[in-house]
Amino acid sequence: MTSPTDIHPNVVLESLLGKGGRAQRRTNLEKLHEVCREQNESGSRDFSLPTIGRLCEGQGIFKGRVLYNAQSADYRTLITAWAAYTGPPAPKPPKVLASYEYLARIEDPALRSLMQAVVAERDKLKAQVNLLKANMQVTVDRRPLGATVASTPSGESIAVLTMAAQLTPSERDALQKAIAPEFLTEQGWQEGSHGEIRNDRGRTLFDVGYATAIRKVLGG
Repeated sequence: MTSPTDIHPNVVLESLLGKGGRAQRRTNLEKLHEVCREQNESGSRDFSLPTIGRLCEGQGIFKGRVLYNAQSADYRTLITAWAAYTGPPAPKPPKVLASYEYLARIEDPALRSLMQAVVAERDKLKAQVNLLKANMQVTVDRRPLGATVASTPSGESIAVLTMAAQLTPSERDALQKAIAPEFLTEQGWQEGSHGEIRNDRGRTLFDVGYATAIRKVLGG
């Protein structure tokens, strides 16, 4: 941060003019010095190159971009002298939130105090929500329900949906009932050693593999 100095910019100007050089340069230095003096007298502490450049350009002294040229070091030295002499710009006042501006308009002290507590609690909750958002990572699994992950020979992962996962609850119940011992007994049927279903006369109603196939579909 630049601190104020007792060295008056007039001294710096005289030193720069004493270096000689082209008449145009001397004229521009004097005009620039006057622009900075007016800026100081206006109470402004803004001696940034963009600001001074706009002022010089507005008065037709030179284009603002000239201050950034390597040949313009003396101009920048003079501007820096004025900035040091005037002191650093005053810090900008903190921005007041609109909600606090509204609070200032409440004349009733009790009501204003109550609303201050409400606003403070709101700000606290907003800060907590923002903290949670910043530290929350949500992973969305878009695989179908019941799917498992398998790897292909190339190493790519794919979702495999089993037959049982594709069944609706009613379809699953119907298949389970079809081979349930209680159901078979009620019908006078029985399951053979190879999954076939026979009636009480030994006649095959459902071929070999019927019951075992259903169990495989159900995943059991």
